[in-house]
Amino acid sequence: MLDAIAKADTLIEAMGWIRNFRGKTTVIKLGGSLLEEELAIQHLLLDVIFMETVGMKPVIVHGGGPSINRAMQLAAIEPKWVKGRRVTDDATLRLVERVLAGEITQHLTDEIERLGGRAVNLNFLGGTNVLFGEKLMLPDEDGSPIDLGYVGHVTRVDRSVIENVAYANQVPVIPSMCIDEHGQKYNVNADTAAMAVAEALGAEKLVFLSDVNGVRRDKNDPATIIHSLTADEARQLIEDKVIDSGMIPKIEACLSTLSRGVRKVHIIDGRLRHSLLLEIYTTSGVGTELIQCRKALNFP
Repeated sequence: MLDAIAKADTLIEAMGWIRNFRGKTTVIKLGGSLLEEELAIQHLLLDVIFMETVGMKPVIVHGGGPSINRAMQLAAIEPKWVKGRRVTDDATLRLVERVLAGEITQHLTDEIERLGGRAVNLNFLGGTNVLFGEKLMLPDEDGSPIDLGYVGHVTRVDRSVIENVAYANQVPVIPSMCIDEHGQKYNVNADTAAMAVAEALGAEKLVFLSDVNGVRRDKNDPATIIHSLTADEARQLIEDKVIDSGMIPKIEACLSTLSRGVRKVHIIDGRLRHSLLLEIYTTSGVGTELIQCRKALNFP
């Protein structure tokens, strides 16, 4: 009986958050090593189905670097990287499209359906692409442009298509690729693709699912996680070198997203069972929540 009462108390705690977020859009970025952990993905997709069931509008944007690496190895294609971006030639682009826009998108959609939800592929292969963009050129040390091949960035998101799918009580699943006005396809960094989608939709939340539990005061100690940060506090942590190395560009990207209308950005450990539900529907959360300023924190 005590266990049953505790479960009821948890539902009551969640009720306020459920009511507050009903009808609101949350963009969820899936990618990296997390997609290699089948059990973790199942629990995350169950969380997504729960979110849709109680009235939220979850949208999934995914990458898939390890799967692409594996496909390139099988095809005897040597990967090349420049400034953290995969150089994408013709052969690599064909693999990226097959693996990213084909296999991974279809697997996520099938898994949502198998677990009792409803989902729609928004990709090239289904004829419903929603990300449009152009070739990305990065500057080298002297400012000269670096040609990364078929690597692009998103300049426009077809908001109406995504919203129509979401408001039909289905989960949009979007691969991190875009197409330009001439029909050329490009490989896109999944973080920046998710940011573009969140900004275009005016999302309530953008959630980055990671293999760390959030921003830490000591990067080697998970117990030092900082559960809530304002933009100014995050900048101060960068200045104080508490946030350093690879976490800096992610946090700076989060702050940029906040400045463009997304209300909250979350960084959570996607390997933790039901981490999405714990972060969104409990008072304490399990990751780091970034907000523009403290007044944005209203319960619920």
